[in-house]
Amino acid sequence: MITQDSIEALKARLDVVDVVGSYVELKKAGMNYKSPCPFHDEKSPSFVVSPQKQIYHCFGCGAGGDSVKFVMEYEKLNYPEALEKLADSYNFTLSYTDNKHNKPRSQVMDKLQEYYQTLLTSKQTALEYVKERGIYESSVEKFGIGYAPDSNSTINYIKSHSFTMGESVEMGVVGYDGGRNFARFVERVTFPIHSANGSIVGFGGRTITGHQAKYVNSPETPFFNKSRLLYAYHHAKQSLYKQGEIIITEGYLDVIMLHQAGFTNAVATLGTALTPEHLPLLRKGDPKVVMAYDGDKAGRAAALKASKLLSAGGFNGGVVIFQEGLDPADMVKNGEVEVLANMFRNTKPFIEFVLDEILSLYDLRDPKAKETCMGEGLSYLKTLSPLLQEEYKTYLASRLGGLGVNPSLLKVSANTNTNQNAPLMQKNTHKDMWELSLVKTAIEKPHFINQILDVLDPSILTFHSHEFTLALSGKTDAPEIMAILVDENIHTLKDEEALTAELLIFLTKYYERELKKINLQTSMPFEEKAFYIRKFRGKIAKLKQGELVSFGG
Repeated sequence: MITQDSIEALKARLDVVDVVGSYVELKKAGMNYKSPCPFHDEKSPSFVVSPQKQIYHCFGCGAGGDSVKFVMEYEKLNYPEALEKLADSYNFTLSYTDNKHNKPRSQVMDKLQEYYQTLLTSKQTALEYVKERGIYESSVEKFGIGYAPDSNSTINYIKSHSFTMGESVEMGVVGYDGGRNFARFVERVTFPIHSANGSIVGFGGRTITGHQAKYVNSPETPFFNKSRLLYAYHHAKQSLYKQGEIIITEGYLDVIMLHQAGFTNAVATLGTALTPEHLPLLRKGDPKVVMAYDGDKAGRAAALKASKLLSAGGFNGGVVIFQEGLDPADMVKNGEVEVLANMFRNTKPFIEFVLDEILSLYDLRDPKAKETCMGEGLSYLKTLSPLLQEEYKTYLASRLGGLGVNPSLLKVSANTNTNQNAPLMQKNTHKDMWELSLVKTAIEKPHFINQILDVLDPSILTFHSHEFTLALSGKTDAPEIMAILVDENIHTLKDEEALTAELLIFLTKYYERELKKINLQTSMPFEEKAFYIRKFRGKIAKLKQGELVSFGG
């Protein structure tokens, strides 16, 4: 690992204007610099770089961070890779915590990949399988398809090239059990699996001898985590950025055949359902996500789980379900490319798919089942933004309404959404400059925080309680906070006197509104109502005399 001291020393050398300016053309705009955003298409520049804060932020797509984050996003690198690239650019030598990380990664997988590829051409049964599936020679070359022989042959090859069994076990190509080593892939067609930057990190293998496990993947290693990887992402990333769309399938062959047919933005999960750990990779480029899954029970269940995850995460896209036992690979082989293209153009939106699948799971002739179904549908809607909750509450009502359910029974609280990954503009479309000034003051002058919290709670802010909570938590890398920091129109309160004056005005108006609500109450017991009236009148009187009052008192 790179030492923290080394990282801090490198960051001290970086200037965000220099780093970003080496990739995009920046123009001076007041104290900041502006440019069209390099992460999404736009006509009017909304991408701001702040030399004072040493951060960038796009008001259009929400992208933001420091110099290292920019290189990660632009170059599609992970954190250590971005640090190493910047260190090279600035002629800076990084330090590492131990010798293990100073030595280069073992090349045993790269060497095995060469071996497997060579063997494919000489193994007739493997070649016949590849040809029978309709895979072209050009695709064999592009995707590095190979063949793994018997265990002894693989181990002898590894030893003959001076690799140790220890490093082979660590890299996941060899296993160890019962006092002996064995090759992980035996008599299988092999598919190398790469990281997002193109390095081989594992293998997938398909049996051609009728083994009970049709497909196997490399085991979890420091380099291979199937919950974070997508097969062929390194091939697809340029296309998905250009097209603004990514197609996710269930298997290697689906991906290979789709690329062969021109759908070069296709990827696949690795023997597992889509997970929350996949989402950061999927967010790169903000593509529309198309889930292309089989129509069997397992496929529909996986599509349902993925659709819930993606819709709650604010992703745009939909689902394609393949019926009658077909899959994308079969359709490409059968020459149904135009049919496929039409299916991908006409996906079922995630939210509609989830609601329809939930409805299909219950016998809606049974009142109890109908009630349970309605509850599950409403629980799902609460994972969405308030706007989408209201929009799809109507959709669910229409589907249940024809089954004897009164739409008025469907109630979703507009404040139940706790999803932090939803797009910024969905969370809040109104800018209250006073509240934003308070948030910016809390960030830039943290010694005021205790004074602020003595007299108000984040929940009483009408428009920006979420941002204020982030500020109190110190999450200055959140897109919402970065947007506030680089906005020159949002000013901090200059001193304690100014802060007190502003709080007096704000709190007086707040308690006057609360008093009005109490006076309009008709269901509250008289004694309770009288208590609150006295309490709020007392607070308002003190505030008008220039005295701040505690929030809980």
